[in-house]
Amino acid sequence: MFRALVLFCAVFFAVRAGALEISRSLVRIESTSQVPDYKTPWNPGEVESGVGAGFVIDGNRVMTNAHVVSNARFLTVSKEGDPNPYPARVLHIAHDCDLALLEVKEADFFQGTKPLEFGGIPALESVVSVYGYPIGGTRLSVTRGIVSRIDFQTYSHSGIDAHLTIQIDAAINPGNSGGPVMQDGKVVGVAFQGFSGDIAQNVGYMIPTPVVRRFLMDVEDGRYDRYMDLAMTYQSLFNPAARAALGLKDDNLGVMVSSVYDGGSSAGILQSGDVLLAIDGHNISSDGTIPLGDEPVPLAEVVERKLKGDSVKLDVLRDGNPLALEVQLTEPWPFTLQANAYDEMPRFVVFGGLVFQPVDENFMQEHAPGNQRLKYLYDFFVEDSVYRRHPELVVLSNILADPVNAYAGDFRYAAVDKINGQQIKGLRDVAEAFGQKADVYVIEFVGEGRPVVLEGKAVAEARERILARYGVVNEQNLDK
Repeated sequence: MFRALVLFCAVFFAVRAGALEISRSLVRIESTSQVPDYKTPWNPGEVESGVGAGFVIDGNRVMTNAHVVSNARFLTVSKEGDPNPYPARVLHIAHDCDLALLEVKEADFFQGTKPLEFGGIPALESVVSVYGYPIGGTRLSVTRGIVSRIDFQTYSHSGIDAHLTIQIDAAINPGNSGGPVMQDGKVVGVAFQGFSGDIAQNVGYMIPTPVVRRFLMDVEDGRYDRYMDLAMTYQSLFNPAARAALGLKDDNLGVMVSSVYDGGSSAGILQSGDVLLAIDGHNISSDGTIPLGDEPVPLAEVVERKLKGDSVKLDVLRDGNPLALEVQLTEPWPFTLQANAYDEMPRFVVFGGLVFQPVDENFMQEHAPGNQRLKYLYDFFVEDSVYRRHPELVVLSNILADPVNAYAGDFRYAAVDKINGQQIKGLRDVAEAFGQKADVYVIEFVGEGRPVVLEGKAVAEARERILARYGVVNEQNLDK
């Protein structure tokens, strides 16, 4: 029993010493943010506060999650054992992979800190430790968990981007976000999301180091360009008859391209029906995975680790003929429309009491419009190439009721097509059309048989009355 007690004490003090060493790098982040108001876009929005974690890395920088500091108006950071708050600012932020770097101007803040180093991908069933300040606590918390899954998952911060993710059986609670996940004295991940207790118990997720390293590489030039994408879909090729029809061997290799999106990196290079055999020299299995490291990963992981302007080499079989193709990775627009947006104010134009706004995920979540045509235009913005005619979907989002616009209520959430014959491709076109003096303004909507017509003189006379009645302090915001 004495020997067991000695062993227990040795382990306890070793763990405590390790925690104390890592605590020199841990940072508590307090954020005061302002959430934009998409229903009354001229209002500044609601002020909120929150707590998260971060850690010091090389270059006197603090790493954390993007969602900890999104929409921030004021940030302070503090160290373990030092209650003084130090003002900080966001240096770089990546909403598509939920990572951010902070800068602290006061050099004194970094005295006594130790930059943490990054490790690799931890093995399945290995033990990791999660550091942070869960549920807003002010003292360091350490929890331990087992690596239970390595997979691609959607990152909840953007709501649409999926990257490599590691699941652990340690809970990730508010305040843990942005904290380091450690193994053998090195960072193997950044804690960032989990399930609520009514869905799953003790299930948390961390951002693995390949994603972290890519973010750090991307910002080396002073700006973040975001993740690139091949902008195509594919289907598995397990069926022997389908493989034979495509001229494939029975070797469990290759997937077939289902669709190639206009405007994406692969447009004009790949075709529907092409069979992808290899990507950058990695053979593609018939389930769409490639051997990369110790575990098979989706072929998209090759693209995930590249930057804007990089190229991807593809071995393709087209109509039975082998081809070697190269795809240069470019801006992912228009695929970002359906991602949550942060750190920008709502854009709008008010004219004659009519409020016009561009549609994005923030708008759709806030307004929850019931207009079925708008839902179609939004949901199939990419698939049906809606963006070709309307690079920015602009809708009549609200009516500030006044005699000048008394009959416009039926057109709420209708997408604007033309104003006085001018094709509307974005919000700036709306502002330009209304900026031109005219006797009447004829507003045509997508799929609507009749327009809204405003009398120019009546709009001018009603302007001050409408602005005062509804407290509209700005008539337009055209910039993000």
